[in-house]
Amino acid sequence: MHIITPSSILRKWSYTDIPSLVFHANNPEIAKWMRDGFPYPYTDVDADRFITMATKEENGIILAIEVDGMAIGGIGTHQLCDIYRKTSEIGYWLSKEYQGKGIISDAVLALIPVAFEHQDIIRIQAGVFHSNLASRRVLEKCGFTLESIREKAIFKNDEFLDEYMYVLFRSEYERRKEPII
Repeated sequence: MHIITPSSILRKWSYTDIPSLVFHANNPEIAKWMRDGFPYPYTDVDADRFITMATKEENGIILAIEVDGMAIGGIGTHQLCDIYRKTSEIGYWLSKEYQGKGIISDAVLALIPVAFEHQDIIRIQAGVFHSNLASRRVLEKCGFTLESIREKAIFKNDEFLDEYMYVLFRSEYERRKEPII
């Protein structure tokens, strides 16, 4: 999979990305917004483990965000299972030095149609820490709506945080694509 956006290329991860992944992911300001599976410090071993998982993922789409020939972030969707099987969860991260340039918004907008096309889903959701205003703005800019606020649903770094659950329904996405006459 190879998706060109206005500001980056979304592509499959490769083991040649390990040095770039470690360089850009090894930042406490990134890890603080991620689930605990995204460690800090971020080592070569972590990068190798992640790329092994990302290249074998069968229930989702996990892509590197490339700018200037380097993997500077990641984005993906993972289809949920059991009674939630018609829902996919989107997640992303970006190197601190590339934030605020529209790269993540472009990546989310590019991945939405791919997720709806390749996954048997009716909705894409994203759970965001209540204090992550930048990520909340990205989702709203990309057409997601706030579905719920889950109080104290997150326990990260010895504190409870609220989770803002954003959602984009296939029907809403397809309605927005229709031309206005």
